Amino acid sequence: MSTTFGKRLATTVTGFGLLATAAVVFAPLVGSTPISLRRVFDPATAFADNVDAQIFFIARLPRTLAGALVGAMLASAGVVFQGLLRNPLATPFTLGVSAGAALGAMLAITFGWSFAWLGIPAAPAASFIGSLAAVGIVYALARARHQGLSTNVLLLAGVTMNAFFSALILFVQYFADFAQTYRILRWLMGDLDVSSYQPILTALPLVIVAFGAFAWLARPLNLLSLGPEGAETRGLNVVRAQRAAFISASLATGAAVSVGGPVGFIGIIVPHLVRLMVGPDHRVVLPASALFGAAFLVACDVLARTVMAPIELPVGVITALIGGPFFLWLLVGRR
Repeated sequence: MSTTFGKRLATTVTGFGLLATAAVVFAPLVGSTPISLRRVFDPATAFADNVDAQIFFIARLPRTLAGALVGAMLASAGVVFQGLLRNPLATPFTLGVSAGAALGAMLAITFGWSFAWLGIPAAPAASFIGSLAAVGIVYALARARHQGLSTNVLLLAGVTMNAFFSALILFVQYFADFAQTYRILRWLMGDLDVSSYQPILTALPLVIVAFGAFAWLARPLNLLSLGPEGAETRGLNVVRAQRAAFISASLATGAAVSVGGPVGFIGIIVPHLVRLMVGPDHRVVLPASALFGAAFLVACDVLARTVMAPIELPVGVITALIGGPFFLWLLVGRR
């Protein structure tokens, strides 16, 4: 690693890291009910009598941490999927992971499943299981007629599974009553209504595994941008890199959806904004996207909590309002 690149990476990570830290620190202080940070950490007041501390640690901090975790995972997964498929419009939900997760959550909500897996309620647990099932099916289809992993077949299989799971979602929704339909709709919008640290702690091992794989994938993704043949001539094991990219990004997406639902557009907005700021090198883009994605989703969640206070909007509504016009600009203006 050259000295120039090392300084550039350190400067980028420091800048985006400070932005993410500021978002996580100040977001719990913002809301329809004002609180004081001094009163939150007042040692003279018992926690049971400290309303500010209860709002901070129970109502807002878990939600903020969940937003940072989900934003970082979806943004990083977006970078990896775009590099893997060599498609700037690819998102973490392109390959059917989100649709599989949505189907799992809908089954749990509609049929009243009450099991808990590793301390996670039925809907988030079923969501993650559904995402794993979708990943397995898409991966098997992509390898069915190829020794390696065909990205073209992978993309076609993902689009097909998205359509198939969407049809199953409509079928399951037919059996839901009005209360269940409301819960399903809220979940499908993407909602960071997290009131405990358990979902975050449960997703953390998957996040560590996925981010460890992302750290190794930075250089292979740069080589994959040259095409499989060009990457192989430079000594890259293309099949191994493709498998690692697909599996790690899918795990990150499944974990993110199980925590916050299918929050849209993060995986396409953040990577492209970061590339405009730091360039195309994945060794810089990946960590910068993770940090900026965390800050971006936390900021969107603050807007969701305050823009129509005391009513709280699902955070997916805010990201869609921002991401829709950005996606159209990307599609039309930067084709």
